[in-house]
Amino acid sequence: MAQYSTENIRNIALLGHVGCGKTTLLEALLVKSGEIPSAGSVEKGATLSDFDPQEKELGHSLYTSVCSLDYDAAHINFIDTPGYPDFLGRALSILPAVDSAALVINAQAGVEMVTERLMAAVKKRELCRMIIVNKIDMNDIDFAQLMESICEAFGSECLPINLPAESGHGVVDCYFAPDETRATDFSSVEKAHSALVDQVVEVDEKLMEVYLEQGQELNPEQLHDPFEQALREGHLIPVCFVSAQTGAGVEELLKVISHLMPTPLEGNPPQFLKGEGAEAKKVTVEPDPGKHAIAHVFKVAVDPYVGKLGVFRIHQGRISPNSQMYVGDARKPFKVAHLLKLQGKKTRETAYGVPGDICAVAKVDDIEFDSVLHDSTDEEQYHLKSIDFPPPICGIAIEPVRRGDEQKLSDALQKVCAEDPSLKLEHRASLNETVMYGVSDLHLRVVLQRMKQQFNVEVVTHPPSIAYKETISKPAEGHFRHKKQTGGAGQFGEVYLRVEPLERGQGFEFENKVVGGSIPSQYIPGVEKGVRQVLESGAIAGFPLQDLRVTVYDGKHHSVDSKEIAFVTAGKKAFLDAVNKAQPVVLEPMVRLSVTAPAASVGDITGDISGSRGMVTGSNALSRNRASVSALIPLAELDNYQSKLKSMTGGEGAYTLEFSHYDYAPPKLQHELMDRYKQKQSGG
Repeated sequence: MAQYSTENIRNIALLGHVGCGKTTLLEALLVKSGEIPSAGSVEKGATLSDFDPQEKELGHSLYTSVCSLDYDAAHINFIDTPGYPDFLGRALSILPAVDSAALVINAQAGVEMVTERLMAAVKKRELCRMIIVNKIDMNDIDFAQLMESICEAFGSECLPINLPAESGHGVVDCYFAPDETRATDFSSVEKAHSALVDQVVEVDEKLMEVYLEQGQELNPEQLHDPFEQALREGHLIPVCFVSAQTGAGVEELLKVISHLMPTPLEGNPPQFLKGEGAEAKKVTVEPDPGKHAIAHVFKVAVDPYVGKLGVFRIHQGRISPNSQMYVGDARKPFKVAHLLKLQGKKTRETAYGVPGDICAVAKVDDIEFDSVLHDSTDEEQYHLKSIDFPPPICGIAIEPVRRGDEQKLSDALQKVCAEDPSLKLEHRASLNETVMYGVSDLHLRVVLQRMKQQFNVEVVTHPPSIAYKETISKPAEGHFRHKKQTGGAGQFGEVYLRVEPLERGQGFEFENKVVGGSIPSQYIPGVEKGVRQVLESGAIAGFPLQDLRVTVYDGKHHSVDSKEIAFVTAGKKAFLDAVNKAQPVVLEPMVRLSVTAPAASVGDITGDISGSRGMVTGSNALSRNRASVSALIPLAELDNYQSKLKSMTGGEGAYTLEFSHYDYAPPKLQHELMDRYKQKQSGG
């Protein structure tokens, strides 16, 4: 491919529900442009963008992939994305790299759940949007009803720019050179063309006057600038009809993209900020090759042989081999040894990159997802507006199969988390567990399989332990005298203390009210240390204690035998004495559960919540026969909830969790946990 300038570039995200045909469509576009000689098959694992072994095995995209083609003086970068709801985070991660989002819809299935969620995300980021209706050659498609459902879901600004014809085996242009004599499978060329022009001229008063008052026909050249403005403002979402399988509408789609979708000079620029939190301010980043270079990393891939590959979009300036670039706030720059362009899994070196270009660099360890690369310290605090990823709510505890592989496992976990921003790692020191959280069970299974294939790490998994807590119900006093004589210097320390409950969420307070020197001040830290040992290990069930105040008010010491270790022991035993008198209880984590699902499933969902010790706190009707349900529910009751929800909603439900507070566990559960702890303590 030749070098090109910013005004030639188009960056397009291919988004849509699993099975809508994004990857097959990309193959058809690559063939039509002459980039590849023939289309590869998804079923045979032979496509350019689905090159990972897991993708070939599953027959669906699991990772994002960049493929480029040249058509009609335009250089078009397509980013293929996964369509599974489980990998929604991976699809969202590439949005900062594109100016336009193409939502692909299966003509037979219509608007699906993932499509709606993706459309909401791209609208929020103010990307220009288009809809591609694929598989128009399939039987029994009611195109009028399909178009009506698209408008119902996404608004009346969704207008056909071409129409299916010949029972979905061809399409008819309704914009560039509309032929009103051509027969179509629904609507008419005249009606579609008029609707498009009416919508476009609404953003340009002068052009509207020419069109309405003077009755002058407008050609595509006159409409170009207001068309771009309508796209930027979300006033127009063009709809294209294609069949990736037969090729119908593919060349027409390429023409729409190359002539009408925005260049990096025409799209809505991404929102860069400088500074953090409330101090962050918007900054202007312009697609000007003469200014400081600024690029954003939207993908990281880690290969055991090649190392880390950082894929980025250049937003300002020019980058070439030997450029000195900084990563974020780093003070030491790295040298761009090789500037790469991607074509699926293949890479080639390029002489330079301009604003709008998608490039990559290898073996720069400091690069992470969402890093901003820049060649001047003036931009060291720049960052992009963050992406709202689906929360990682499904967790598994992980340990290596082979003892001694702990470091190998840790390294592999860091690598897969570097690749996937919707993963989260948590090491629970109190439970001695490493837990990986993902969007779903499938998401986590795919990640574990990748760890085994790519990094040769095998693991044992189990559900994460519930992070129960302990607390007290009433004030009480405790006392312990520690006296140890073994010949020579002994140990002596005596402690009197009281405990009292605090409000939920108040944590722990330690107060020293000793007067008269009964416990010298240098030994008070030892008392607190002993108390904190019990706080961490628990008193009745082995879980950390919280929400209580400990006040040390008296004690005794010995001028020779007292030392800190004696008061550590005395403090620990006095605290245990007090806790056992203060009606200790076990607390369980309560979470806020928010579910969205078909309205017909609400009864099953609320019934399941009530039967799981939960309390429904609200429900609301949403558009398109959907509803939301909110509830408070014990976290312990949500094991395998994803499968339950899938069963109740036919796979059309989604949920989020947010920690709410700790509350008393039911007596039966408390006794079970305490009995288990006693058996463990006694070696049973």
